[in-house]
Amino acid sequence: MNHSIYSADRSTHLKIVVVALVAGIAVAGLGISARVSSSDQGYTQTAGVLKAGKPVAITSAETSTVR
Repeated sequence: MNHSIYSADRSTHLKIVVVALVAGIAVAGLGISARVSSSDQGYTQTAGVLKAGKPVAITSAETSTVR
């Protein structure tokens, strides 16, 4: 048994290509089937409107900072 890919014969290269192709198709099929789709949600997005209010300073320290 030869473990080198360079000196492998034609059938070994063909087997590698076929296994890689089948694995690629399986991963693509799994990715397509794992997509979550719901008919009542659809693909539409709605955005709410936020209006700016008064500025607010949020801090976690009890002391005031001098700048």
